[in-house]
Amino acid sequence: MSTRSKVSTALRYPEGTTRVGTARVREMRLARPARPATMKAPAAPRASKYGNAKIEHNGIKFDSKREWKRYLELVAMQERGEISELERQVVFVLAGPVVIAGRKRPALRYIADFVYERAGEERQIVEDVKGHVTAEYRIKRHLMKHVHGIDIVEIR
Repeated sequence: MSTRSKVSTALRYPEGTTRVGTARVREMRLARPARPATMKAPAAPRASKYGNAKIEHNGIKFDSKREWKRYLELVAMQERGEISELERQVVFVLAGPVVIAGRKRPALRYIADFVYERAGEERQIVEDVKGHVTAEYRIKRHLMKHVHGIDIVEIR
């Protein structure tokens, strides 16, 4: 390995030189010029694909205002004793990991927004707050029923 320092590859010409042969010599710019007033400012962050706005409440992040409001309703119901065992973002495995064409594919999962039990009942209630039902969600809803025997309650 060489101990020599890197040598600049920029060609140097006497100040005021504008042409070398048929080539034009560019001016050296030390600082970036100010942006002209006619140029637009950087774009604002893009809106969500489905129009939802993420929100944070007491350190808990929610994907939408609708999901946050439903959480507040469920917390109030739990405090009144109407429901118990309230959980958020519960993962259900719909199909285990597989190897396809020599590549390992991860397990297919469904993440429920809320899972809880009603007072006096032993079965779990699985809720998903939906603004827009996608094709992917329809497949996962179908698999939840087939694999786990659970109907998803959709909150709109």
